[in-house]
Amino acid sequence: MLQISPRDSLGGEPKAPEDETHFWRVTRHGDLDFFTATFRKHVFPPHTHETYVIGVTLDGVHSYMHKGVKVRCEAGNICFINPEEVHDGAPDSYGYSYRMTYPSSDFLTSLMREATGRSVGTPKFRWPGVRDLDLARIFCDAHRALENDEDTLLADEKLFTFYLTAIECYGGGLPAIIAAGREPDAVARTKDYLIAHMTEATDFQTLARHVGLSAWHLIRVFRKATGLTPHAWLVDRRVHRARELLREGESPSHIAVQCGFADQAHLTRAFKARLGVTPGQYCALLN
Repeated sequence: MLQISPRDSLGGEPKAPEDETHFWRVTRHGDLDFFTATFRKHVFPPHTHETYVIGVTLDGVHSYMHKGVKVRCEAGNICFINPEEVHDGAPDSYGYSYRMTYPSSDFLTSLMREATGRSVGTPKFRWPGVRDLDLARIFCDAHRALENDEDTLLADEKLFTFYLTAIECYGGGLPAIIAAGREPDAVARTKDYLIAHMTEATDFQTLARHVGLSAWHLIRVFRKATGLTPHAWLVDRRVHRARELLREGESPSHIAVQCGFADQAHLTRAFKARLGVTPGQYCALLN
């Protein structure tokens, strides 16, 4: 079960004490709106959105009527509602928590066009709810990182991967990517750029523009060449550099920022995940 810190109400009808909400916007993604909420009592009347409604139920059951059919979106399920489709929303049993996004048609169409290099239509999701735990985890990772304004490269990488995979699997599909003919060079340039900016927060769109590929194409090409996404490759390089500095006698507390980690705890998690020991334990092994 997700634990959400109390947030200010979004306004309008007062929420029950058990209801908690948080709304925010990411300007670098075309003013894309994000929403996190726990609803125990609040009931939404039938309504529509000009945008898509796409998100994941985290806990409980999010129940809503959609085209005359009751949808029970359980924990781990993904909600897909197309623009202008009437729906309501209510807690089922003890309530629910979810993470939600509201991408516009222009945003998703632009993302598809950049990803494939082709003119595309507007995606149309076939079902109002699907069970895809792997894709739901990608969404939640991106949503959480964007809420906390952390690790922009990872957040963007996962957000683009989620939307385009969702469209490919459930929203009518994607046209074939037009070959750019610069893949090997793009991989090398990506590596050079990431190393040169190792200590900086890099967003994926800036990286993709630098190497001359769409973000989606770059993720696929880079993973095919290296076995890793650009973000995973960058974290590996940061851990390698941290290990070098530890061997040179630097203390873990001084290394995190030098290697591009947010703090020592971030360094410790990444280091242990890849080497099986913490930086402190690694230093003890060297003595």
